[in-house]
This record gives sequence, structure tokens and C-alpha cells, in this order.
Amino acid sequence: TTHDAAAAGRTMPSFAGARLALVVAAVAVGATAPVGASSAHGPQMHLEASHGGRPLKPTLKGAASPPLLRDTRPSLALASRARGGKGSIIPVYKKEIPMFTTFAMMMFFTIFIFTMVRDTKDTLVVTAAGAEAIAFLKVYFVIPASMLFFLVYAKMSSILSKRTLFVGTMLPFLIFYGIFGFVLYPLRDQIHFADFAIVPQGLSYMVKLLQYWSFTLYYIVSELFGSVGVPLLFWQTANDVVGVEQAKRWYPLFSTFGNLGPIVAGQTSAWVNKHYDYGAALRILTTLVIAAGVSVLFAFVNVQRLNRPEPAPVVDAAGSTELAAAPAAPAPAAAPKKKKPKLSMMQSLAVLARSEYLGLICALVLSYGLAIEFTEIMWKAVVKMAMPEKRDYMRFMGQYSTAVGVTTFLMTIVGGRIPKILGWKAGALATPLVIGSLSWVFYAYITFGKVEQSAKALQMAVVVGTVQNVLSKAVKYALFDPTKEMAYIPLDEDAKLKGKAAIDVLGARLGKSGGALIQQGIVMFTGSILGGAPVIAALFSAVILAWISSVNKLNTLFQAKLREQGRAEQ
Repeated sequence: TTHDAAAAGRTMPSFAGARLALVVAAVAVGATAPVGASSAHGPQMHLEASHGGRPLKPTLKGAASPPLLRDTRPSLALASRARGGKGSIIPVYKKEIPMFTTFAMMMFFTIFIFTMVRDTKDTLVVTAAGAEAIAFLKVYFVIPASMLFFLVYAKMSSILSKRTLFVGTMLPFLIFYGIFGFVLYPLRDQIHFADFAIVPQGLSYMVKLLQYWSFTLYYIVSELFGSVGVPLLFWQTANDVVGVEQAKRWYPLFSTFGNLGPIVAGQTSAWVNKHYDYGAALRILTTLVIAAGVSVLFAFVNVQRLNRPEPAPVVDAAGSTELAAAPAAPAPAAAPKKKKPKLSMMQSLAVLARSEYLGLICALVLSYGLAIEFTEIMWKAVVKMAMPEKRDYMRFMGQYSTAVGVTTFLMTIVGGRIPKILGWKAGALATPLVIGSLSWVFYAYITFGKVEQSAKALQMAVVVGTVQNVLSKAVKYALFDPTKEMAYIPLDEDAKLKGKAAIDVLGARLGKSGGALIQQGIVMFTGSILGGAPVIAALFSAVILAWISSVNKLNTLFQAKLREQGRAEQ
């Protein structure tokens, strides 16, 4: 990227290779598997005016309404069964269009907000405090804030209605972003603390987080939104409204529409930061974030409106037709589903210690978290070295988000070729091989290329690191998550519930917090993340080798359990 000399005060070196990396990452798509759709409960009921072209017969007043029927004509189908095709490419029926499009819009705008604030939080913290500060921020600020937030959310969920809870959760985020963009950031020079006295290099990153407290607060709030927006607000609403049969058709499409969010957000951010200085660009992007948030709220309200029961036609004794509220259909008797238990750290350790199979699944999750932590912070430090100005850094992150969106979108469209053709082991090995092969090249440039002195080595480190980070994100959604979920299939119900709960506590949390803690120690000792690159590269290599070994061992147990399951069914 050619930097704006007027904004930067000088002409900076061209990093055309960084742009090339984004293009390469966007098209470097191999055989992949789509993200599995979650199941939903509580099917949505509608009264159709006709079924197969035949009007419904009205019922006598006071009599029970007939079973509610769905319009089975696929209005959005590009290849319908009636024409001899095998199915609909977009399997949404005519009556479902309003609800489906509302959910698709809700998913798109939620991920649009997430992408915009994610790029902004990285830009603010990395350019002001350094990429190394992220390791301190996640452990000492984000984790405690997340625990406090979910305690408050759990309490609110037992008191408030679902509508009030949704709005009450979403609005504070939008209010904060508005205050930051239009009040806190313009007053940053007045509200931030002055430079502290000289402190040791390793502790300087922690001190800078306190000095630039408003940037730190923005990072924390944006991390919380990442845990709340799609995982909690969107999917909770979808699972409350969308029926099981609809979920099988809709949920993969929701992921597809969601992947358009990073593409649009990334290009918008890149264009705005190209044409405006960073302060003005932040105000424009903040306005777009608030507008997207308002759109999410309107979509939620529309979902609630569309989900109301429709009146059913009835006929009284005199033969006149009226509209009466359709009586609720009795829910079929079903055995209550077991809820996933909440386990403590020690309980999780006990569950995993009793099962080698679950321990190996946990090793996969832990390895992914550690591998990402060991590469992402160092990559952001290299990008900052190449683009130290906020405006340039934000433009680059916008292009990066676009590349992630395009790559993941294409991977989702292509489908699950590797597990289907080559088997579970090939699909599970793809993630560590992709992440490892590119990361080793990235570490080589940093360790032996002297990126602090060589512009060419710095440029190549940015290019390789960008491609690696883009593909690591896309391959997680396309291969890692599906193969991990497939590994639970042969287990009994109790092992699935307790195993997932234990792995959520140990695997996911220890992967991120453990990686951050390790890098903190290295930064304290070496003074910078780049100075500790050889040590981190060695630890990363050990993680990748352990990951591959765990996949091989788990595959042996997985195949054995599948054979046992097959014999039991016979």
C-alpha cells in the first residue's frame, strides 16, 4: 500500500506485497467442508391460505383448527423438484421469505458490526501500546470482564422478557461506541494520562494499557461484543423461532450471508480510511456501526412480529366467516433433553482424565488456541512495524477482513470434499498442516531475515503472515470445527454432554489464556515479541507436532468406536 504522505508527514515505503497477500489469501481455496448447522427447537407454526393450490376448509366456531400446513412451493428455488432437479439451491419457501430475509439481514449486520469494531480495537491498541500489550489485555482485562458480564446477563435473563433482554443487551454497546467515536476519541489528548516514569521494557506494555485507558476500554467492550453478538443474541433468537425442519435448510444459508459481513465491512473501512483522516474516518465508521446496530434491533422486532400466531378462518352456525385466533397446537410429547452441565476446572480435569478419547479431543482444541495465539500477536507486531500510522493500519485491516470473508465464503460454498473423499483423518490433519507450514515460513523471515533492518524481509513477513492468518481463520470454520464435532458422534449421550462441557472449560479457555501468559513471560524477559521469536517458534513447533500426533491417535480410536457402533446396530 502506498501511504498518504500528507497524513503521515513523510513518504513511506510501498508494501504492494501486502495487497498481493490479501488477494492470494482470498483465492487460495482448496477442498473444504461447510460449517454444520445447529439444531433448533420449537418449530414455528403458520396458517397457509392454500396448500398445493387448494383452499383450506374453514372450521366451525369452537372446533379445533386443522393441523397448520406449509406452502411447499419453493419461490427462491433455482432448480426445483417439479422440474426434475434434485432439490433447491436456495431452499426457502414462499411463505418463509419475510422471516428468512429478516434473519439473514440480522446476521449480516451483526457480523458487520463485529468486523468493524474488531479492526478498530486492534488499530487503537496496537498502534498506541504495541501488539505485545494484547497478551496482557486478554488475561488481566478481557477474561475478568467476560466473567462479570455473563454473571450479570444470567441474572438479567431470569428477570427480563426475551425482547427486553435482547434490546437491553444490544443498546449499551451502541451507546458506548457512539460516546467513544464522538466524545472520548476527540478528547483523547485531554483524558489520557501523561507518560509515566521509566519502567522496565516488559512492563511498559501494561503501563501503556493504563495510560491509553479509553483504547483499552474499547478493546474490552469489542471483545465482549464478539462473544455476545452472533453466539448469544443471534443464535438464541434463531433457536427460539426457527423450527427443526427449517433449521436444516436455513442455518447453512445464515453462515453464507454472514460471511458477506466482513467483505462489506472491510471494503467500507478501507475506502473511508483512504479518503479521510483517521479521526473523521472513525466518526463515519462509528455512525455506520450504530446504523447497523439499529438495523439489528429492527430485525429482531420484525422477527417477533412475524412469529405471532395468525388468525384462523372459522364459520359460525349461521354460515358467516370470521377470523379467530388459531389455537396453539399441542406440543408432541417428548423426553426432555439433558442440558450440558457446567463443570468447574477440577471437575473438567477429572472427566478428561477418565477418558483418553475426550482428552485427545481437548488436545485438538487446546492446540488450535495455542497455535493461533503464538502467531497472531507476532503478525500484528510486524504489521504495525510496516504501517505505524492508525490510518494505514486500519486500511490494511479492512483489506484483511475482506480477504477472510471472501475465503471463508468460498470455502463454505465449495463443500466438504476432504472428509467425504479422503476421510476424517485427512480433514482433521488439514488444519495443523496449513497453519504450521505457513507459520514456519513466517517465523523464518522474522528470526533470520532481520525484519527490523531489511524492508524486503519485513514486506515478505507481512505477506506470509497475512496469508497464514487468513487461511487459519477460514480452515477453522471449514474443517476444524466440523471434524471436531464429528469426533463426538460415536460417544454415548452422557460422555457427549460432560465431554463438551469439560473441553469448553479447559481446551478453549486454556488455549487462549495459556498462550497469552506464555508470551507475557517471553516479553518480560526479551523486551519485545519479536525478540522472543525463536523461543515462540520452538513452542509453536512443539504444539503443531503434538496436534498431529493427537489427530493420529484420535483417528485410531474414532474408527474403532465407529466399527463397534456398526456391529451394535447390526
